[in-house]
Amino acid sequence: MIRPRRSLLFMPGSNARALEKARNLPADGIILDLEDSVAPDAKAMAREQIAQAIAKGGFGRREVLIRINALDSPWWIDDVVMAGRARPDGILVPKISSVGDLGTVADRLSDIDADVSIRVWAMIETARAVLHAEELAAASRDVRLAGFVFGPNDISRETRIRMRPGRAAMIPMITHCILAARLHGLEILDGPYSDFSNVDGFGQECTQARDLGFDGKTLIHPGQIEACNAIFTPPAEEVARAREIIAAFERPENAARGAISLDGQMVERLHADMARRTIAIADAIAATAPP
Repeated sequence: MIRPRRSLLFMPGSNARALEKARNLPADGIILDLEDSVAPDAKAMAREQIAQAIAKGGFGRREVLIRINALDSPWWIDDVVMAGRARPDGILVPKISSVGDLGTVADRLSDIDADVSIRVWAMIETARAVLHAEELAAASRDVRLAGFVFGPNDISRETRIRMRPGRAAMIPMITHCILAARLHGLEILDGPYSDFSNVDGFGQECTQARDLGFDGKTLIHPGQIEACNAIFTPPAEEVARAREIIAAFERPENAARGAISLDGQMVERLHADMARRTIAIADAIAATAPP
């Protein structure tokens, strides 16, 4: 089953108003945060508020993730215990760098008998994580791994690669992580765009992320949701063309053909596979739209 993940919005767990607001935002997912947006002296309070918010429910179709603190922090164990009991859709783990890190989280979830439906998402934020992305992805079946979130800001800080419009210097790293994710059937989301007042810049980065192959983008401001959703939604003409391709291959005379001519273009079976995904994601988006 394909699940739309065009937009996943970070919401600070220490902000009760934000947690309440999250139930009515048009994002495909909400990331209830215990890490960067929460001060050290507010970690325990944020943990409690997130647990209460999930228990209350009301998030509807939205996917709910909890971002815990990094494994080198003093808070992560309490975070995982709370998350395992709260039963979100997934746990987002920052600064994952090795299969051992993933195993540590998976083992802790097993120790507390956390429901097997809770998946783990790994934030790719270090040079080591980028270099070992394929190794991390290959371990997915053993460690509950559902996908990656690419973290350009932390990678920039660690590597000294400057964040410039267009992210040209980062594209080799981005494509490496996307290839690793796809090889092992994982999802991959782009990291946030920090200058939320720059509407044009945000739109350009969303378009780039879509074209590079990301499934969606993580966001830091509710004002980014609408544009992000629009960019990651297949255009109506693309969906219509996909349906034409499927219909053409379903004709009796084309049943055994590997390639056909359609409106003056050569269309192969691989295009039919791509068309099926386009239709599936468009139908999934339509199914989650408000009446």
